[in-house]
Amino acid sequence: MPSWRANGGFSMPELMMVTAIVGLVMAGLLGILQSGTASYRFSVARVEAQQSARVALERMAKELRSAGYDPTAAGIEPVVLAEPARVAFQWDLDGDGVVDPTRERVTYLLRPGETVLRRDAGGGAQPVINGVEQLVLTYFDVAGAPTTDAAAVAAIRIRIDVGRGAARVTMQTQAALRNRGV
Repeated sequence: MPSWRANGGFSMPELMMVTAIVGLVMAGLLGILQSGTASYRFSVARVEAQQSARVALERMAKELRSAGYDPTAAGIEPVVLAEPARVAFQWDLDGDGVVDPTRERVTYLLRPGETVLRRDAGGGAQPVINGVEQLVLTYFDVAGAPTTDAAAVAAIRIRIDVGRGAARVTMQTQAALRNRGV
């Protein structure tokens, strides 16, 4: 039986058609891979922002609740500085009736133009978390009214924005100063 085609292989149009189909399939797979990678990166950034915000809020709130610890009743003021992006507070940890500014006074701050939340306890402002876009501190007196007077602060609402773009996370908490009588 005679064959109209030689048994030597594929023709050029057949090879071109297979190459085009394989190229289309590969392009589709590449799109799916890129989409999955972008989704993974977004998820990682979002989780990292949430964890960072949670760590900062928990640490700040825990320390602020203990501000003003004064076992000798020496009259130590809990909050010494109450600004929108900076708070300084103190306590008498060693019970000697005197606040040591190098160990018993703490400042949390976000410097203008920076994205690093810092904690200064006398040894220089050390980073707590990175990627902070905004830190907003709102102060309240014993009656629950907003105040800017550091001597009247009884509670502090802490709001922190961490991350960028769609992965940005905003979290807040409120800490009542136990040693202020709220």
